[in-house]
Amino acid sequence: MTIVVRTLAERIFDVIRERIVEGKLPVMEPVRQDALAAELGVSKIPLREALARLEHEGLLTSQANRGWFVRPMSSDQAEEIYQLRLSIEPAAAAYASTLAEEADREAAIKAFEVLDAAASGNLTDVAVRNREFHVALVRPAKRLLTTQLVERLEVLAERYVLAHLEPAGRGDRAHTEHRDLLEAWLAGDAPRVKSLLTSHIASTLEDLRAHFNSEQTG
Repeated sequence: MTIVVRTLAERIFDVIRERIVEGKLPVMEPVRQDALAAELGVSKIPLREALARLEHEGLLTSQANRGWFVRPMSSDQAEEIYQLRLSIEPAAAAYASTLAEEADREAAIKAFEVLDAAASGNLTDVAVRNREFHVALVRPAKRLLTTQLVERLEVLAERYVLAHLEPAGRGDRAHTEHRDLLEAWLAGDAPRVKSLLTSHIASTLEDLRAHFNSEQTG
């Protein structure tokens, strides 16, 4: 049995990250550290650690003497995130599928089931479970840097995942694509894994391009 000890700063990070993903923290307005610390019942030291990590992850930006601000979503950032995912993730998951052991397969199946169950709940949970599923397909390769890069890109993608899933029917399509991807991955069919994951990420990017285009012309 593995016991995972999470620091206070890590727990604060999760709370604030969730609020950013849900859009509960206003974009480009200073994060109210005093109010946030009081609400969470924490001191400013772990709060600032969490805010610094969120800046490092690309969800916040800081300005001298003004503090931290939520970084706005943009078509440029979506393009960068998903192009980077396309360049790294399909090949990484394909390679990992050839090395996965029984425990890895069980973890991937569990991640898919948890994601599937979350689909009937709130979208924020879906974004988190989506990240966990995608990372589970890469982790068995035991390439730490690659896994860290994929996970960081997935964190940045969470807000965009929510925007992508808002239109009716997108959740069903995502479920089908994830199921087919998992089946190929469990079979160790690396070429099919690479093809399916490339198509999955690329189609999401196309949807996001349409989303931002409609915002600009609406």
